[in-house]
Amino acid sequence: MQGSFTENRRFEKVDFREEKLDGGSYEECQFINCNFNSVDLSGMSFIKCLFDGCDGSLVKLKNTSLQEVKFVDCKLLGVQFSDCRKFLLELDFENCMIKLALFAHIKLKNIHFKNCNLQEADFSEAELKGATFENCDLLQSTFFHTNLEQADFSSAFNYSINPEINRLRKAKFSLQGVIGLLDTYGIEIV
Repeated sequence: MQGSFTENRRFEKVDFREEKLDGGSYEECQFINCNFNSVDLSGMSFIKCLFDGCDGSLVKLKNTSLQEVKFVDCKLLGVQFSDCRKFLLELDFENCMIKLALFAHIKLKNIHFKNCNLQEADFSEAELKGATFENCDLLQSTFFHTNLEQADFSSAFNYSINPEINRLRKAKFSLQGVIGLLDTYGIEIV
């Protein structure tokens, strides 16, 4: 890979729309309260990095490597995670706004979403075996031919998942959440 190698660096309150982030690899770096809104991070590599309080809405991730990357308190509207490099892709999200994001066609086994707004996210044909959606809002999110085996939806809400076109073996749902598995049948539960 071309570009620089940056390790163990902390970037705080940097607006990367104005101050360009050097291409290359970033390992064990922290990005605190930074602005990546609509920034092009294509082809770059982030390994064991933390993004905390950042705005990454509409960031471009074409062939970007995200390995063991954690997002905390971030705004990630419309991010196409499906464009990332698939090899060793590993993400973790906590208290994030991830509306309209695209996770289609990627493998994210054991991914953890905690207290996230995932409204209108697209998980079509994704491999989410063992995923955890802890206290997440999944209003109008798309699950189509998605592998959700062993996934935990026990505290998630507002989801609508068709059991006939998704793999749900050993997935966990709360009793009140089971209604989200019946939406497709057009039945009324009173």
